[in-house]
Parts: sequence; structure tokens; C-alpha cells
Amino acid sequence: MNGLSLIVMLGLAALGGAQLSLRQPDCDSAEAEEAASAARDYLNAQHTHGYKYQLNRIEDIKVLNKPGANDTYIVELDLLETDCHVLDPTPVANCTVRPKALTAVEGDCDVVLKRVAGVLTVTAFKCKTEESTEDLCLGCPTLLPLNDTKALDFVHASLATLNNQTVNATYSLLEVGRMSTQIVSGGPHYLAEYIFTEANCTNDVCVPLNDIMAPRGICTAKGLGGAHTLDCKLFSTMVPPQDANSTGASPFFPKFHVHTQNLTRSHGLRHHKLTSLHDPHLTGLLSSESESAEVVSVATPAVLNTTSSASSTSAATSTSATASTSSAVSTSDEVPVAVVKRDVPAGPATVTDAVLLVPPCPGRRRFF
Repeated sequence: MNGLSLIVMLGLAALGGAQLSLRQPDCDSAEAEEAASAARDYLNAQHTHGYKYQLNRIEDIKVLNKPGANDTYIVELDLLETDCHVLDPTPVANCTVRPKALTAVEGDCDVVLKRVAGVLTVTAFKCKTEESTEDLCLGCPTLLPLNDTKALDFVHASLATLNNQTVNATYSLLEVGRMSTQIVSGGPHYLAEYIFTEANCTNDVCVPLNDIMAPRGICTAKGLGGAHTLDCKLFSTMVPPQDANSTGASPFFPKFHVHTQNLTRSHGLRHHKLTSLHDPHLTGLLSSESESAEVVSVATPAVLNTTSSASSTSAATSTSATASTSSAVSTSDEVPVAVVKRDVPAGPATVTDAVLLVPPCPGRRRFF
């Protein structure tokens, strides 16, 4: 994911009677990590199907400040899917990132946060979720559509095995997490992950319990048709997440989502996607990167402090440059022009007065 492109004009200018400043912290700084963690946790809380995502890399971070207003953070994140389902209360820090050999899924997200009373709150986000196509190995399992008929038959056969092994409860399919196939001798070898929940059965008709405290768990089934192995575990006692930073989504767990009923074969969805867009206040601060749009960048030189005799000339030049570059910005989806005021001591310009335009980003990769 490329860095978030911002056009930075350096000099004295006014925006609505107040100065807007921009900072670019180090992508591996504690401040950036705090914003990225808050964004990751919020995105996971809004993700009602599939798996939790872990932070892989902070691609970029900008901090906008206006006197008398709260700081606004714009972060660009690279996230990777883990093996923990969103219904699994295991903290994401303890979840395992899915390896490339099992088809990793990546989330590219731009997130806008505000710091209010010292607490970071997400106000908008935009995400693109896709399979990682890098370093795919020959003969590795290949993801199947979540409504693949033969793979779903395999899922139901393994669920029947689970119920045959269970004495005091009957379980029903709640959600298919992912299904893949690998060609081996004897036919396609299936690997499926799915969520089950306790069901209420009457005359052989079973309905998933509509109770947040109903036992739920995850199964991993491997094999060829009826010849399969099954590894299942119940999730820990579930507690409804307390999301003070809610966008109106239900604080409870997702409703039943059985792909045999909700998807057609033409859909072809092979993995669960993060929520793609949330920007209720139309901030205009979300980049086009998460939609793979072209990014327009305008390079501007660093502005040095000048003597008072050259002040009017610099201000006029800055104003003209701002007008011309604003026109370029209006044709793209980039963040609006950010004008930075720098308080510098009077006197001749020096090299140390220059503002570095290249931020120390992107940050380190945590996985791949």
C-alpha cells in the first residue's frame, strides 16, 4: 500500500481565521502505535463476520491540529487476517496471523481519529480487503467460494460427525469462515472452517438459538468427503463488547449468516471482507488508496524563514501556489490542502530552519 499523499504548503496562511498545522510522526513511534491499535480494535469491532485482523504495518500517519480544536489523526494501515473468528473473545494480540501458504487476506485501511479528552475515537474509515497473491506456493490449498456446493456438503457432513459425538446438545451451522481445496491422489482434499452454535430442535428441524449466551465454537474439518478429521473447540464465555466508540452498530454478536441461504453461486465471495466505508460526517479526509485509485502528488520545496524585507514577496508567492495546487487537489480524492504555520525566530534563513517533507514512514513490517 502506497503512502497517503498530502500536499503540504509551508508558510503563513489562514483557514477560517485559524491556523491549521500538520505533523508527521514516525510511523514506528509510540504515538503512531497508539492510533493504529485504536483503529485496529475499532475495525475489528465493526467486522461482524469472518476473522479478526492484526496490524502488520503503519503505512502513513498525519496529525492535523487547529487551535482550540481536537487533534485529528489520519492513519493508513496494512492489516492481516488472523485465525480468530470475530465471535472468539480471544484478544487479537493472542491470535495467529494466517500464513501465506493458506492464502493470507490483507486489509488496506485509511482511518480518521480524533483525540478527545486524551482518548482516540474513530470518526471515519475506508477499507479494501483482498487476498494476498504474493509468493503463493504450487500445490498449496486454494480458497473456494463460500457457497461452493461440494465444499458445503463436506461442511454439513463434518457437522453431522460433531453432533454424533455430542451427547447433551445439538449444534447448527452459524457461519462458514473459509473453505479451500487441495488436489491430492483420490480427489479434492477439503479444508473448511466454520462456526457452530447450539440449536433448538423439534421433529428433526433445528434452529440456531437466538441467545447471545448460547454456546458457540469453531470447527476445522479436513479430508475427502465422508473420510475426514475434525477439530472443534467451544469459545469462552461470551460477553457483549462494550463499544463506547459505536457507529450505531449493534453491540451484540452478529445475526445468523448461513451461506447456503444468503449467497448465490454467481457471487463467488471467497473470504469475508472488512466493512468498506464509514464516513457519516463526510470528513473529506479519506484517501483514495483503499479503492486503488491513482494518487496525484505535488512536490513543494521547503520554505525557509526570510527577513522582514522579503516577507510580503513570500506571502504572495505562497498564496499563488496555494491557489494553483488547490485546483489540482479538487480533481482528486486526496486530503484537502494542509497549510502549516511555523513559528521561527527572526533573522537570516539557515539550513536548520527547513522543514523536512519526507516523513519517517512507512513503518516496520510485523509479519510479511
